[in-house]
Amino acid sequence: MNVISPFSRPLYVMLKPVGSVCNLACDYCYYLEKGKLYPETKNTVMSEQLLEKFIREYLEAQTTQQVLFTWHGGETLMRPISFYQKALELQRKYAAGRQIDNCIQTNGTLLNDAWCEFFKANNFLVGVSIDGPQEFHDEYRRNRQGQPSFYKVMQGIKLLKKHGVEYNGMAVVNDYNVDYPLEFYRFFKELDCHYIQFAPIVERLADHRDGTRLTAPGQDDPDIKLAPFSVDPVKWGNFLCAIFDEWLKEDVGNYYVQLFDATLANWVGEQPGVCVLARECGHAGVMEFNGDVYSCDHFVFPEYKLGNIYTKTLTEMMYSPKQLKFGADKYDTLPRQCKECEFLFACHGECPKNRFMRTADGEPGLNSRLFEIFPSCGTLHGFHEAGIAGAKATRKCYGLGQGAKIGVKLYLCQDIN
Repeated sequence: MNVISPFSRPLYVMLKPVGSVCNLACDYCYYLEKGKLYPETKNTVMSEQLLEKFIREYLEAQTTQQVLFTWHGGETLMRPISFYQKALELQRKYAAGRQIDNCIQTNGTLLNDAWCEFFKANNFLVGVSIDGPQEFHDEYRRNRQGQPSFYKVMQGIKLLKKHGVEYNGMAVVNDYNVDYPLEFYRFFKELDCHYIQFAPIVERLADHRDGTRLTAPGQDDPDIKLAPFSVDPVKWGNFLCAIFDEWLKEDVGNYYVQLFDATLANWVGEQPGVCVLARECGHAGVMEFNGDVYSCDHFVFPEYKLGNIYTKTLTEMMYSPKQLKFGADKYDTLPRQCKECEFLFACHGECPKNRFMRTADGEPGLNSRLFEIFPSCGTLHGFHEAGIAGAKATRKCYGLGQGAKIGVKLYLCQDIN
């Protein structure tokens, strides 16, 4: 009998209680078509039996006292409140003295007083997907009938505020809104949303036999095309720089932008807390409604399936040779151009999903939106105000025009020589 001992890092698996089912049909959604992986399944609802099995195994596998449950979709609120009440009951049953936190991602359109009262009473952190002002948001975030969703999302945020629910803003940056960085950023400040995540969308498309169009990482075919909504890398860099300049001048210690905090963490030798900027990944899996476990939320393709919780334990799957190799490959498969880059410590090649370019020497594996982080002027110790406690470092100065600052720029690496 093989006995697997968990490593010291926490085991983390996101849950998909309704699979890919959603009441919206956002044009750029990377998960909506995942239902086609289960063509014979009409009911993509997680059973209470599976819910209990997951919660028990997930808690028993932990090596730390603080445990995070993340509920993801599809649209998570398409399960009733009673489902999450049952989840909390099971968490208490198997907690064994551990501190349990819950966060849930939603498009916000189904929020009502009852949901918000439940989230407040049970200390849920709610992530709300909203892509900036109405013109930007409604460009791609519509329902299956083509109707816009901005108004309903804003109503949902209003209710979260009314009930004092802690929430974050999750914003997708795409080809349409990337040209308006300050309008985009100031919208969240007007919302009084103090925790903001920017997710630049990059997807490749091709026609597959199973009816899906998203292309798995590593596939290289002349028929694969970049999705039209994908963000241009140079524009993405300009977007970040414009927001960073205003954030640094006006908002440090008041508004928190995940990417800036994670970048700074890497700069001063701390863990970034974001897998895309870490040296290795693979610690964050995802479990579908039927118990199938995949390497990562962005790698839900058949070749990245680790198994099913009914036949393998979470520990067996998440610490399997296949998953450990998946995590190590984040660094190991970087092209030489990246490994020799003086800024590798700051980006670590970003997400492997986006490594479909070639280097100047023709080597595959170059990321389409790599970061370069340029420091200037002395110590960074003051940046603990930006969310990195105790961060101190002295770095070589690089001139960036007027003023002393840390700038975040993003380019196509092949353009940097």
